[in-house]
Amino acid sequence: MLHTKQNATQSLPVPSLWGIDAEIAGRPIVRGTITINSISGNTLTGTANFRGNPIPIQGTWDENAKSIRFDTPYASFAGQLAIYDDAGIKVRHLVLNGKFLMKPPSLQAGEAGNWIATTNTELTGPPINTGAIPPVGVFLTSDLLYNNGTRNNRRFNW
Repeated sequence: MLHTKQNATQSLPVPSLWGIDAEIAGRPIVRGTITINSISGNTLTGTANFRGNPIPIQGTWDENAKSIRFDTPYASFAGQLAIYDDAGIKVRHLVLNGKFLMKPPSLQAGEAGNWIATTNTELTGPPINTGAIPPVGVFLTSDLLYNNGTRNNRRFNW
């Protein structure tokens, strides 16, 4: 089952559900899902779900730079979009990855780490990027989407 539809005018699909994995110093700290509900102009809104309760996110999307920034009540995220098309199975893998900074009231306030979030869409047009294999994170975070990956992520309290 695919979680999003392609949008010809914007590379970031809306609405969309993404699996997310975050780590600090190579240690996984949280897994869950991000929902992007809307993008108006360059303003993004949605929710993050790491513990079974969605929390609001707000941020920005820059279509030209393919960059995203968003905040949860506990962390600030910044990243870039990469697209990997698999024409053989007609799937477009969308990968957001970058850095995050924990903020109060988190117990890890001030700590920084890396994150990756993925979703996929049906490939309805010609492939645009088929030259590389998606990073391993594509397969790890897609598991979060298909298996409601919030069940084993009680590592830290955000």
